[in-house]
Amino acid sequence: MMSRQAPWSLPLLRAPLDRWQERDVLLKDGVLALALTLTAFVPTLSGIGAQIGDLPERPADALGVALVLAHTLPLAVRRRWPAVALAVVAGAFAVHQALGFATTFASVGLYLALYSAGAHQVRFRHGLAAVLGAGYAVLAVVLHHLGSPQSAADYLAFSLVLAAVWLLGRTVRTRRTKEEQRRRLAAETATTAERARIARELHDVVTHHVTAMVVQADAAQFLLTSAPERAAEGLVAVSDTGRRALTELRHLLDVLEATGESAAADPAHADRAPTLGRVGDLVERARRSGQPVEFSQQGERRPQSVDVELAAYRVVQETLTNALKHAAGEPTRVLLRYGDEHLGIEVATDGPVAAQVARKPGPTGGRGLAGLRARVRMLDGELEAGPRPEGGFEVRATIPAKTPQE
Repeated sequence: MMSRQAPWSLPLLRAPLDRWQERDVLLKDGVLALALTLTAFVPTLSGIGAQIGDLPERPADALGVALVLAHTLPLAVRRRWPAVALAVVAGAFAVHQALGFATTFASVGLYLALYSAGAHQVRFRHGLAAVLGAGYAVLAVVLHHLGSPQSAADYLAFSLVLAAVWLLGRTVRTRRTKEEQRRRLAAETATTAERARIARELHDVVTHHVTAMVVQADAAQFLLTSAPERAAEGLVAVSDTGRRALTELRHLLDVLEATGESAAADPAHADRAPTLGRVGDLVERARRSGQPVEFSQQGERRPQSVDVELAAYRVVQETLTNALKHAAGEPTRVLLRYGDEHLGIEVATDGPVAAQVARKPGPTGGRGLAGLRARVRMLDGELEAGPRPEGGFEVRATIPAKTPQE
């Protein structure tokens, strides 16, 4: 069954409507004022409009035409200067009624001016309402002395109609204000979350790469005396790690310099964001730093959302960093398990020294494993870390698999 679309949602109409919405408010309101002015002189619509005086009808003349124009033309500034537009239109309506001119469609402009004042007036709203109320009371007294047959109940009923139009505009203004506040709060929340994400990324980048560089530099210093021919390999490892750190830091700084939007959504920087496909690089750098690492994968690797890929990458990165720092030289195993619904990461390090990791807050004092656990939980996953019964230390993480389209 074909779904029914609103006329304005059709592609052929959406583009012109979007262009019209982008126009200046003076132009749009000016078109409205001109359309209402032309409509006011259509004979079949002459009996439709606002009317309260019901005085003996006065023949149309130049003054009557001027009053008709005063009902409509000020609407061109109804959103730019709503109080001015309402004052002119209300004054023209009062004079029009007091002089007994015939009702015209132009008097609908009074309702539009009232609505616009309620919806767009920013300052002195209560004062404007009080002045209008007093002015209407004066008009009622004047019309009564001029012989209007309307009763007090009629004047009260008409005032309630005017008040309802004003309140309608005020309600629209209140909802618009709340929506703007909601959007601003959402933007602030997104900015705060993005800053926290970037802070975590900076921590992970600096912690891992600097720790790796320190370990590699110490190894190279040792090799200078024991095996000079191998010292060059250590220095190359330090250089490679530094370049990788600079690449990731530039990536994060580009995000800060731009709009604060998630770097994960930017295809231009996707090649610089760490992914599961680069876990092998982590393993190779750890091996070059002297850490024996065994790397294996189970299942068929499928593309994951960037958040999942990055979280899994950081789990391996942080765990290897801890192994380098607290269990240097101990055998370490990295296993990635790809499933239809979940992605599993297991990193285990042997040796009694590895158990110290459980008592350490993290390489930089508190964000390490605790930060990883929070990151994984944000993706509805779980992370467990602790000593192994047979000795050593192990980190296990399970993250729901999410495709890039999700």
